[in-house]
Amino acid sequence: MDRKTQINIWYVVLAVFGVILLRDLWVQVQTVEPIPYSQFERYLDEGRVRDVVVGRDYIRGTFTQPQNGKTQFVTTPVDPALADRLSGKAVEFTGAVENTWLGTLLSWVVPVLLFFALWMFVIRRFAEKQGFGGLMQIGKSKAKVYVERDTGVTFDDVAGVDEAKEELRELVAFLKNPADYGRLGGRMPKGILLVGPPGTGKTLLAKAVAGEAGVPFFSISGSEFVEMFVGVGAARVRDLFEQARGKAPAIIFIDELDALGRARGIGPLGGGHDEKEQTLNQLLVELDGFDSSTGLVLLAATNRPEILDPALLRAGRFDRQVLVDRPDRAGRIQILKVHMKKAKLAAGVDAEKVAALTPGFTGADLANLVNEAALLATRRGAPAVTMEDFNNAVERIVAGLEKRNRLLNPREREIVAYHEMGHALVALALPGVDPVHKVSIIPRGIGALGYTIQRPTEDRFLMTREELENKMAVLLGGRAAEWIVFGHLSTGAADDLAKVTDIARAMVTRYGMSEKLGHVALEKDQRSFLSPNPMSEGPRERAFSDETAAAVDEEVRRIVDDAFERTVALLEERRDLLDRTARRLLEKETLDEAELQALTREPPLATEAAHRAEAPGS
Repeated sequence: MDRKTQINIWYVVLAVFGVILLRDLWVQVQTVEPIPYSQFERYLDEGRVRDVVVGRDYIRGTFTQPQNGKTQFVTTPVDPALADRLSGKAVEFTGAVENTWLGTLLSWVVPVLLFFALWMFVIRRFAEKQGFGGLMQIGKSKAKVYVERDTGVTFDDVAGVDEAKEELRELVAFLKNPADYGRLGGRMPKGILLVGPPGTGKTLLAKAVAGEAGVPFFSISGSEFVEMFVGVGAARVRDLFEQARGKAPAIIFIDELDALGRARGIGPLGGGHDEKEQTLNQLLVELDGFDSSTGLVLLAATNRPEILDPALLRAGRFDRQVLVDRPDRAGRIQILKVHMKKAKLAAGVDAEKVAALTPGFTGADLANLVNEAALLATRRGAPAVTMEDFNNAVERIVAGLEKRNRLLNPREREIVAYHEMGHALVALALPGVDPVHKVSIIPRGIGALGYTIQRPTEDRFLMTREELENKMAVLLGGRAAEWIVFGHLSTGAADDLAKVTDIARAMVTRYGMSEKLGHVALEKDQRSFLSPNPMSEGPRERAFSDETAAAVDEEVRRIVDDAFERTVALLEERRDLLDRTARRLLEKETLDEAELQALTREPPLATEAAHRAEAPGS
């Protein structure tokens, strides 16, 4: 029975009840006559009353003979003592019943309504905090539906990820014309997983696909499926796919898929989370259940593909994985051109020069860089953003905010100056090392008392053993300079030592660069997009013996000691240059690349004479 038929039956039932009620009212009006109580007493004395029914508030009876065409009567009694007094006065009188039905009704209804309203208020507030908007909405999906005009994003707005865009252009062509696209028997992948580091534009790419295809775009985060009630997540998955099927062709986009699709059975005790597993199981069922020829495509994004459930990544579910990686130099130039359109730039600003300053930056980092440069130019009242603003913005992002109010005593300033110049001189002396861009003893960020910025000339993907050893020497340059000049070691090299130790351990355990241990990999590569540097990760499960572990520790210590001795020897050969450049850094606080090159090319005697000439007036 459909809903319309049910509504018609209820109309009939209400009509029947209404007819019965009207009939009773009509019968009462035609046969029952309301009379005063005094008249009732006269009828009683005259013998016209056959029988009576006495209630608390009324007297109902039957006449022996019809009176005025009525066979029954009804009256309201009066107190007997008062009735006797009134009878002698020849006055018509009757009782009046106080109508209290409204008060009685309110006395019952109002408390119930107040209790129900309070209960609904508490439940609704609780539901809003939990994020499911009412008990009747628990199983409803919270996916936001975007249409082409709502996304406002096309492939022209996405730059620096050309390979990923080409993969997704195929998806757009299928969504626009699924029949022609499958004419040779091929089918579109059911699911496409966008993987890559944070800030590379995965969500922007998904919106661009919807904007290009002009189809409904269902967007939801993986964490929004999981609630405190078991079964809610699975219900929301079902509801999301039902909504999308009703609007096919359409795109379902699940952001942060790792919150929903984490591999089952992993945890501190090997157990699982029932709600998350039920939600994941329902997603797997839905992926198996829909036909991609209907024009329904699932897009998902994650920066932790290594923890996803294998059943989610098998063929037939997420058939294709698209890498959205950090852009190379050409990609950074494209991204910067997109964001620079919104800024007022000076004549000397070039996207290629800025891209050279920003190796390893993601699309989000570059957008932030352009914004920071614009803010710096605005703060100093400039008419346009200059290249110097971009240089300062890079330093602010990489090294942190300047802390000029953090005052160092003269001894500490001298130690920091020698420390930073130790880094810079070793980097200038060794081949294949990134050139030094700037050296400063102005404190920045949380704990940096000074900084040395190196600028890579090109994107690098491989490093030789010699290059790693040179990198270690540059990191140890500050500690070696302190040891040579002051004969002691300070806490300023703590971060440098941690990085050097990580590099040395990776050389021994992962890269097979130790003659003693040979060409073996003792640790697996456990990198993720959230921690791209394998040397900076925490302790791992060990798969070798205690003797091998002791040999690894000895090799790591030997490599670090050899790098330190090499660095000390290199700086001792350049002790005069170290003293001159450190004094110059103490005077100016910041030296750029051109000034460093000039100082290293100056003859020692000329530099000393210039220093003595400046000393009396300083």
